[in-house]
Amino acid sequence: MSDDPKSPMRPVPSGKGAPPLRAVPSSPDAAAGAEAAPEKPKAAPKPKPQPAEAEPKRKKPARPDPNETVTVVEVTPMARSARMQRRHWGVLASFVVIVLLPLAVAAFYLWAVAEDQYGSTVGFTVRREEGGAAADLLGGLTQLSGTGSSDSDILYEFIQSASLVSRVDDELNLRAAYSAPYPSDPYFALRPDATMAELTAYWDSRIVQISYDKASGLIELRVLAFDPQTAQAVAQAILEQSQRLINDLNLQARRDTIAFAERDLETALERLKAAREALTLFRTRTQIVDPSADIQGRMGVINNLQQQLAATLVEYDLLLTTAAPSDPRVQQTRQRIDVIRERIVQERDTFSSADASAAGDDYPSLIAEYEGLSVDREYAEESYRAALQALDVARSNAVRQSRYLTAYVEPTLPQTAEYPRRWSMLGLAALFLTLAWAIMALVYYSIRDSR
Repeated sequence: MSDDPKSPMRPVPSGKGAPPLRAVPSSPDAAAGAEAAPEKPKAAPKPKPQPAEAEPKRKKPARPDPNETVTVVEVTPMARSARMQRRHWGVLASFVVIVLLPLAVAAFYLWAVAEDQYGSTVGFTVRREEGGAAADLLGGLTQLSGTGSSDSDILYEFIQSASLVSRVDDELNLRAAYSAPYPSDPYFALRPDATMAELTAYWDSRIVQISYDKASGLIELRVLAFDPQTAQAVAQAILEQSQRLINDLNLQARRDTIAFAERDLETALERLKAAREALTLFRTRTQIVDPSADIQGRMGVINNLQQQLAATLVEYDLLLTTAAPSDPRVQQTRQRIDVIRERIVQERDTFSSADASAAGDDYPSLIAEYEGLSVDREYAEESYRAALQALDVARSNAVRQSRYLTAYVEPTLPQTAEYPRRWSMLGLAALFLTLAWAIMALVYYSIRDSR
């Protein structure tokens, strides 16, 4: 309070036993008005029950002096009543504009505008026929194995490709089937003048829902359309085109297998021809058909000479027992023995001499060359036989189907419209819109508080 004397209220000190403070007018006119005003009668206190021992009566407070001035202390309330501020109205308006209005529009479109869609289910997998040993293949014994992951991966990518979309469009006219409800449902329907790229994007997002289990190789499709017959027809077309793709892979595999086998056979045949020509040139150059046989003949000559030498030695010993050393028969026998021994030495020298053949090569070199040529010929013959067997196996496999597209769920004809999933889409829209609004509100308040 101010101490100015002109102030309408002045502070008046009060003692310890003074009555409660009250406002006293500082001017005479105010004092006169205060005296002229009659005092309000006080309500009589209610009688209280007297205790067993009577308490001393309290003295009544003295009547305050009208000329005294009391001090009035103004106390600010703890909190004012909450009121909607301008920013609160802005946040509420933003919630209505960002969340409620789009949700209302989405709900109206989903339930009042969007056309019903039907889903046809089809499931298939790729199985491959693999053989064991070559003998089993030639005997016709085969077994079915699990799916090849590479084939399933190829099929999975093919279903989402523009090539399949173009083939199915040529067969069923997808633009006409999916653009019929476009004027009334522009969001879920296809534009009538859609390009191939737009049709492919619409195929991946609106028509085909694919589920692929990489571990087992199972592929399951859900095909959507605005009528059940179209959904089933599109699913059947996808199944047929997938079967054609697998057949094309089979045909290409057969051609490649036979082509590779024939190429290996030609290579083995050329190698065999070269080995045989080299052996023929060796025989022409050395005039030896077979060195091993020639060696056997030469060894036979030496063996014969050794037998003759032994017989002559026996004859010479017999002559010495009956005739003198000067006997002409003894001298002739001794001369024969010397000739046979010299011939044996000469025959043995031919195995290492340079005059063993017309080519002038020594016999050990000829034998080494011949053995190398024989090994090359034998290897070429074995390769040729293996190439022939591989070609027979390839042709045997070509007459069989090595890959199969097995449909474990045939294309179904839907009875009720299950799409679009209105409640799910509305719930997702509400979730994302609320998150977007909350983020924007947090960003706004953080910027406002940082100022």
